[in-house]
Amino acid sequence: MVVQRLADDSADGSERAGWLVDLSNRLGELGRWEEALAAIEEAVTIRRQLARDRPDAFLPNLAGSLNNQSVYLAKLGRREEALAATDEAAGVDRQLAQDRPAAFLPDLAGVLNNRSGRLAELERWEEALAAIEEAVTIRRQLAQDRPAVFLPDLAGSLNNQSNRLGDLRRREKALAVIEQAAGIYRQLAQDRPAVFLPDLAGALNNQSGRLAELGRWEEALAAGEEAVTIRRQLARDRPAAFLSDLATALNNLADKLSRLNRGAEASAMREEANAAIGALAQPPARRANDEADA
Repeated sequence: MVVQRLADDSADGSERAGWLVDLSNRLGELGRWEEALAAIEEAVTIRRQLARDRPDAFLPNLAGSLNNQSVYLAKLGRREEALAATDEAAGVDRQLAQDRPAAFLPDLAGVLNNRSGRLAELERWEEALAAIEEAVTIRRQLAQDRPAVFLPDLAGSLNNQSNRLGDLRRREKALAVIEQAAGIYRQLAQDRPAVFLPDLAGALNNQSGRLAELGRWEEALAAGEEAVTIRRQLARDRPAAFLSDLATALNNLADKLSRLNRGAEASAMREEANAAIGALAQPPARRANDEADA
């Protein structure tokens, strides 16, 4: 349908750009990064021209397309170009947020979150930390005013902030921040487990790693065990989506058990991880039959 619309020569520039964004998103979902990038680059070109003529109407769309362009450039390993696109998007969103903060601060925080990732990919650690700290500051204020809407975004940025602090070996602070993120996800998962249990498990897995870096092995083990328990449950219900995450958590838990001289249990965790990876490699129909027989 999108391709058919793009063949319509009567469409105006705004419509065509919107269809190109849709096409880029679909191609991205299929992992066709080169084609997704080509589509979003055409959308950026159109929206850049539209924004020159009518900035009030089209600058927000330009910023969104630039952010998407950055994602696909990063997927293709074109890191400097990805950062440049994110920088331009952040500049546009910052300008918009000055005049209409309620409307555009959330977008600015999202772009800053992504910018931090782009900088980290280039090992520009201090700048990456500064970008994510600005995103956290914005999202913390937004979450105070509208927690139901913005707490998930805050937790995600806190998780990223912890990673950036870890990159800089600021381990105590990294642990404190990931504990905040896990606390928020735990609160969210109580009300909406289907949505937020995966995020809670991810935060607990990261918390386990932060604790291990500080030599707090028993606490690291406890956090890792909780992550595994959650991911076992998720993988049972949706193996295609969560078996890989389960295998990661099991291997991480095995490392903690080994450090505590619990070798037999560590071996059992690694065997379970290998089994999860093996199950993931099976064709979907075979997996479904195996689960039905269990």
